[in-house]
Amino acid sequence: MTLIQRYLFRQISLPVLAACGSLVGIGLLSQSLDQLEVIVERGQSVWVMLKLTLLAVPQLVGVILPIGLFVGALIALTRLQREQELTAAYASGMSRWQMIAPSAGLALAVALVALTTNVLIQPWAQRTSREQAFEIRTDLAALLVEEGRFVQGPNGLTVYVQQIEQNGLLKNLFIYIEDGDKSTTWDASEARFGRVDGQPVLTMTQGSWQQYGANGVLNFFSFDGYVFPLSQYVSNDERIRYKPADLWITQLFTPTPEQIRDSGSRGELLAEAHSRLSSPLYALTAMAMALAAIMGGAFSRTGYGSRIAKASAAFLLVRIFGYGVVAASAWNSWLNLFQYLLPIAAAAIALRLLFRALKPRRSRGRSPLALLKARFA
Repeated sequence: MTLIQRYLFRQISLPVLAACGSLVGIGLLSQSLDQLEVIVERGQSVWVMLKLTLLAVPQLVGVILPIGLFVGALIALTRLQREQELTAAYASGMSRWQMIAPSAGLALAVALVALTTNVLIQPWAQRTSREQAFEIRTDLAALLVEEGRFVQGPNGLTVYVQQIEQNGLLKNLFIYIEDGDKSTTWDASEARFGRVDGQPVLTMTQGSWQQYGANGVLNFFSFDGYVFPLSQYVSNDERIRYKPADLWITQLFTPTPEQIRDSGSRGELLAEAHSRLSSPLYALTAMAMALAAIMGGAFSRTGYGSRIAKASAAFLLVRIFGYGVVAASAWNSWLNLFQYLLPIAAAAIALRLLFRALKPRRSRGRSPLALLKARFA
């Protein structure tokens, strides 16, 4: 790579990084707002919310990277063209391929990052997030207690907790169980969920037990420590059900009957697999369309708003149509081929427009100066 090509690469890559970073920040913000329920309703810590938010980012990379590349490339190429730096590069003797080589290399690098994320990082992050969400959903503290409210559980169980500390310690606990004509209550100053021999229990300290039977007799005793079994009030038959986005690429191509039953039909899994492999191609499409929008025409001091609008609309339509092809491929497997053909064809058309627009027109009687102007227009 020559000195001028390294300069062009830096000038294009910095706006691309800024655009991708901005989109990632927006994605993190939206995900964090969605995860506030984890703290407000589930009583989890801020670290758990932050972990779930970060684990959701790899799935957004397939959407963020092509858009960030397109926006950043448009910004960089517009500035380079307006300041006539591209014209100076042409005047130095660089060919068309040499001019677009830095942009093509950047697009290829972004495509490789997206492919690595889709194949390796995304399924790991999604599986970890799914397992964390399953732990939260089956957390005894989240199921049976809520600070300052009476929570009714199964089999006549009612639990009240005045305060829940961040370390999971329950303050001023009250339990009421109604079983036919018999009612039983527990109260404790402190309690904590745990497991004994693999079974869920609630360990209470400094409390009392009262039971009122059908014969009108009240039984009472106080305790320093008491282990309350919870197995009859908690369902143990739940298991993690992974979605197509959670599976590894090999599992999508060769799923087991259990994975097909839990995650979706074989067609849906194949569509997801081909989507992961084909979506990085949209990075090449984005760069090709950005190059065609800025370099595919004459120099303009008034700006390139019309070209940018047309290129943006074309890229948006291609990407939306790509999502439609993914959805249709779930029911028609032969359409998976179009997941690859669509971005490749769009990139080829954009490059064709770029090279045809830059090609000087032949005209008899034109002076050498006019031909030179047409060459660098």
